[in-house]
Amino acid sequence: MGAIANDDFFDSLPVFVDFEGVADAGNYRPLPNDWILAVADIVGSTGAIEAGRYKAVNMAGASVISALLNALGRHNYPFVFGGDGALVAIPASAAVQAREALASVQAWVREDLQLTLRAALVPMSEIKAQGLDVRVARFSASPEVFYAMFTGGGSSWAEAQMKAGKYAIAAGPSGSRPDLTGLSCRWNPIVARNGEILSIIAIPGDAGATAAFQQLVADIVAIAAEQNRGAHPLPADGPPIAFNTSGVETEARATAPRGQRLLRKIAILAQIALTVAMDRLGLHWGKFDPKQYKRDVARNSDFRKFDDGLKMTIDIDPARLQRIEALLEKASKAGIARFGLHRQDSALMTCLVPTPMSRNHMHFIDGASGGYAMAASNLKAKLS
Repeated sequence: MGAIANDDFFDSLPVFVDFEGVADAGNYRPLPNDWILAVADIVGSTGAIEAGRYKAVNMAGASVISALLNALGRHNYPFVFGGDGALVAIPASAAVQAREALASVQAWVREDLQLTLRAALVPMSEIKAQGLDVRVARFSASPEVFYAMFTGGGSSWAEAQMKAGKYAIAAGPSGSRPDLTGLSCRWNPIVARNGEILSIIAIPGDAGATAAFQQLVADIVAIAAEQNRGAHPLPADGPPIAFNTSGVETEARATAPRGQRLLRKIAILAQIALTVAMDRLGLHWGKFDPKQYKRDVARNSDFRKFDDGLKMTIDIDPARLQRIEALLEKASKAGIARFGLHRQDSALMTCLVPTPMSRNHMHFIDGASGGYAMAASNLKAKLS
């Protein structure tokens, strides 16, 4: 495979538009053998969330994606946001830039968010040597935005190796700053409208990703699909635009060095105020239409994904929640799956917006009181 085709691997994948396709093995293609998985997560994320720092944890997780994509100058590499961490697949030719970006983002998370981010670069050759694979599918959340789905067991193995201290990337020196252009957390928590915000992690049981597990995934997705818009946490018209200052400090820390943060905060507040005014008055500014932007936010969000297992943060009513939980319990007893759940009253959104004038902005959804990290903790407690 030539260098250009190799770098354009994700763009070359077939696209599926119905999320049920995550259970179809035919939608996945193997990651090239000379690629690398960049993996990272927050150490002690559960404790940080319990201390009320869920926004900082989400921002740190999303910063890994932002730093890597900005450093590599492209936004078409496969990635997945995990709440308290992330995974990005990159070609070997980008390893040096990726190492520098991961080192810088670790230093930034330590100094500006007071959290510890660990990171690793795991070669596909090492994953293959374990008899595992990384297979990737391309899901169209909207005509402008595509998210990667991962299967094959390789990404889970890479994450486990990172947590064991292997393939580690050392944090950069004090003062290192990644390029986090476009990273923001300006939205208020999105309150559940149907019942509760449910964060789900369901992974294969001891037998692996069997046909029974694939059927379980399809059944869960089908129940969620009964709810309006697939139990999407955001309304079709998007979240309300409000004058929210809670994420301004964190965004200023992400996008401006010390000494320039006051000006950056003033600029962010001015942007928020202008957007609120335009939305309420029904005004446009060039190509920017606040109402279209909100609709795109809803369409472009990643409230459901597959990364060696099903992950969803959905707004679900009590009856359907009970049915999903019953399915998972039955599958767990049969050894088909292992799972963790976390219930909360709202969802949280962290965003990657290259420019508000284009429509390819991406929005990462998690539960507002811990979401995936707490569901993972629930899963871990069951296993132990």
